[in-house]
Amino acid sequence: MIDFPRSFFTWKTFPVQADPYYKYAGGFIGKEGDVRHVRFSIESSCVISDENGGALAELFVGAPCRTEYTIPRQGFFQRPSSEFRMAFSRSHRIPIAKRPSSETEPGSAQELSDAFQDHNISLKKLPHPIELNSSGPLIEATLANALLNARSTYQDDQTGLRVTVEFPVNLINVNREDAAFQVCTGPLVLPDLATWNGRAVDRVFLAHAAFTAFDYVEFILRREVAAAPEELAWLHHIEGRDRNELHDPDNKPPGYPPSRPSPTVYHEIWKLPSTNTVLRAPNL
Repeated sequence: MIDFPRSFFTWKTFPVQADPYYKYAGGFIGKEGDVRHVRFSIESSCVISDENGGALAELFVGAPCRTEYTIPRQGFFQRPSSEFRMAFSRSHRIPIAKRPSSETEPGSAQELSDAFQDHNISLKKLPHPIELNSSGPLIEATLANALLNARSTYQDDQTGLRVTVEFPVNLINVNREDAAFQVCTGPLVLPDLATWNGRAVDRVFLAHAAFTAFDYVEFILRREVAAAPEELAWLHHIEGRDRNELHDPDNKPPGYPPSRPSPTVYHEIWKLPSTNTVLRAPNL
């Protein structure tokens, strides 16, 4: 059982180098050669296994922040603003999908050693968790304010691979009289197994999960949507520094200008047979 509040991903950046085009590349405010250390908590995990249960890859998603400038005296938040959230495995940084699963996207996993000068995954475990596989004990543990994690395992029909997601039960509904419950929480990441190469995936989906039984789960996946034209005037209105500002307006990089942030919604639903288990931390 993962102790998510005490589990962290940390990294050390390479020394900042002046970008040939952008004035505020990466959002950093400082001088050339600066190095940053970054830490964020891990919010959920996902294990990809073979048909026999042998683990092939372990994925994680970290706590988010708004796109920002780092580290100024004031004027921290970029506007237009989007969400920075990182998905990663033990070896790779993995793009989070912006489109539904029926569409492909450019991009691929990046070696962590190429992205960061140094990094560390500190995953803390709570020993000897109690498995709750029936509604009665789960309801009583909920009412006792016990620390709970959920695990949901499903099998992919196309590849035969198993996917097990583990996440803290941050929200649960219970009805003691009817012995009913509903876990409905997130965020978590699901692998796009169409991009699986035997070692890594090149895309994950950010999702939330819900289940009311121990043999079925639903996931709802996040995607970007286009804002209505009449909303773009305020959505893309620039205040303060402009993340896309160039050193020389006459010297534009390829693909300029980059797209501005788009709103996101949770929309696509996966309905899957699964094995669901709730883990209760032992009394400490």
